[in-house]
Amino acid sequence: MTITRFCLVRHGETDWNAERRLQGHTDIDLNARGLAQAEQMARAIKRINLAFDVLYTSDLQRAAKTAKAIEQLFATSAITNAELRERHLGALQGLTTDEAPQLEPNLWKSHLSRNITEELRGGESIQQFADRINAALEKIREQYLGKTVLLVSHGGALDMMYRIASNQALDAEKAVAVPNASLNWISHDGYTWKVDSWADTSHLENLALDNLDL
Repeated sequence: MTITRFCLVRHGETDWNAERRLQGHTDIDLNARGLAQAEQMARAIKRINLAFDVLYTSDLQRAAKTAKAIEQLFATSAITNAELRERHLGALQGLTTDEAPQLEPNLWKSHLSRNITEELRGGESIQQFADRINAALEKIREQYLGKTVLLVSHGGALDMMYRIASNQALDAEKAVAVPNASLNWISHDGYTWKVDSWADTSHLENLALDNLDL
């Protein structure tokens, strides 16, 4: 049996995370706390002797800069993949979770209901997002069969990977949190995905922020 393992990392904190502002594809940089989280996470990976064969990152800078801390410590280069981006949240991008129900009440209601065909006026439906993430994972898995892949992405993308690995319905309420800079493990045995461990922030020395996955 050939097991391919993925260690999934959510990017460090941004100011928009702290403000509970929906980011989606908006390219927001890490804040000082996020940079510290990224460095701690990279050092923790080194400390636990986590051996990985390849490093992937979303092309959005909050993920790419989190990956950069790993690149520097391990003298490696990340492969940038735009398919690992967060879900495009359409007209909701840039709004806080307080503003959205006031300014876009119908869209916000549809968003919260997890309507899987809702594209949020110019965005990406949950179904489209799931298809994109699933295709990206499968392509990477097929390239690195039996290897360990370290992958830096986003809260919503990692939640989608959890759903894929656990067979959780796309319209079901969120079952897990995805804290900034947490370590999350899934694997594939050649037949099926499974979740091995989730939301480990023990390496962050109280710097993790368990917020909404924006």
